[in-house]
Amino acid sequence: MDYQELNNGVKIPVVGLGVFRMDDEKEAYNSVRTAIDLGYRHIDTAMIYENEEPVGKAIRDSGVNRNELFVTTKLWNEDIISKNTQKALETSLKKLGLDYIDLYLVHWPIKDRYVSVWGEMEKLAATDKVRAVGVSNYTEKHLSELLEMRSLVPAVNQIELHPYLSQKELVEYCSQYDIKIESWSPLCANKNNLLEEKILIDLGEKYSKTPAQIVLRWNVERGLIVIPKSSNPGRQKENLDVFDFELTVKDIEQINSLNKDMRVGPHPDEVGF
Repeated sequence: MDYQELNNGVKIPVVGLGVFRMDDEKEAYNSVRTAIDLGYRHIDTAMIYENEEPVGKAIRDSGVNRNELFVTTKLWNEDIISKNTQKALETSLKKLGLDYIDLYLVHWPIKDRYVSVWGEMEKLAATDKVRAVGVSNYTEKHLSELLEMRSLVPAVNQIELHPYLSQKELVEYCSQYDIKIESWSPLCANKNNLLEEKILIDLGEKYSKTPAQIVLRWNVERGLIVIPKSSNPGRQKENLDVFDFELTVKDIEQINSLNKDMRVGPHPDEVGF
């Protein structure tokens, strides 16, 4: 497993397991247990996913030392609006059954609160309850306002990112401030036939890899962190098996050419909160 170092020195595994829409407790538990058995050391959940309890149980039952695992959860919109940050974190810790969170993220940049909420996150960062804090779905506009007003730089910005939405400008902006980019929906949520693109199929044949592995490797070689979701043990194993080959500059340029600025999720400026 490869790691990235966050701007506060904490190390994060480059590939993790996302558990969005695993609201069935059995599916969430089994997916996390299987992933950890396969070698995953990074699990990404959120309060709104309604699976923190089975995810936490799977982590505790895995037999892997807690300090070898990297766990992310997120502050939901209603708690942001109600200024309920401290209590929300305590609730997530209780549901997960953990003493601390490795990475706690502001889930969405809520209108009129996306800067002020960061002051509350800064307070959490000074405790032993979280190892790093960051944001999710923040655009350059949101980040520039935050950085102008607050002293602590987010460790991570978790954003929708895949070959149809390469986010080149935002990636470059975050790099200037040593904010690591984490890609959610890296395989385009299996929508829009991304994995049927001839470029990805041809590159897969070139390296004896699947189109999904080519996409994940494209993320890794851009210096990004990636959290593909899967409850299928075979696909989980496949998604982790991206560290034994390297793409060429030409390969990466070909994949970059697929960009359409096409989203599968909402634009951060259009979230109805």
